[in-house]
Amino acid sequence: MTDDLPLSGRIALVTGASRGIGYSAALGLAKAGAHVVATARTQGALEELDDDIRRATGQSATLIPFDLVDGGAIDRMGGALYERFGRVDAWVHTAATLGASGLSPVAHADLREWAKIEKINLTGVYRLIRSLEPLLRQSDAGRVVHLTTSLAKAPRAFWGAYAATKAGAEMLMKCWADEIESTPIRVAVLDPGRLRTQMRAQAYPGEDPMTLQHPDVIAPLIVDLCRPDKTPPLDVDFRNISA
Repeated sequence: MTDDLPLSGRIALVTGASRGIGYSAALGLAKAGAHVVATARTQGALEELDDDIRRATGQSATLIPFDLVDGGAIDRMGGALYERFGRVDAWVHTAATLGASGLSPVAHADLREWAKIEKINLTGVYRLIRSLEPLLRQSDAGRVVHLTTSLAKAPRAFWGAYAATKAGAEMLMKCWADEIESTPIRVAVLDPGRLRTQMRAQAYPGEDPMTLQHPDVIAPLIVDLCRPDKTPPLDVDFRNISA
């Protein structure tokens, strides 16, 4: 490990790597020396990420296309990663959804959309923890970076499904972090603030995206939180760091 390549030889999994913060994180981790395992629903977007990683580092990524609503696929991924690598050194979880219909009053939420949001934002996190904990325990310094939102603590009208499921996922992560305190695994729950992402555009269609920072700005922080030679704090707010 060197300062130029602080994650050299590490295996870093990024869930939700096809766009936005996940895409930037995966590219940043690869540039820091990690072998990136990238997951998302869209094969084409993952291949674009792999092309960017190859251009930047000369190395390829491992691509695993699957949908977080598919619990069986999550379980199979854990087994496949164990067979190939025997461990995971870092897991960066960025995958989340507002639902296809976006924001809505709680009483008007579509039942099918609610179920999908809950599966992706909350149950998917539980199933990933269950699948990945054995792999993280095989690392000498497992690191987990979970992307959260300020809405998990300060809810707002029309954000009910997203805020509730993200709050649940944040609490789930923190309970798990407490359970594994005696292991080398450390969890950081990261609030990225306002960045130029597709989800942000969906929630605020009238907002000028050029007034927001590109997700690339947070990649160095995510790399730092994944370093085996540092102990990350549990709560991290990018707005405080970048101010």
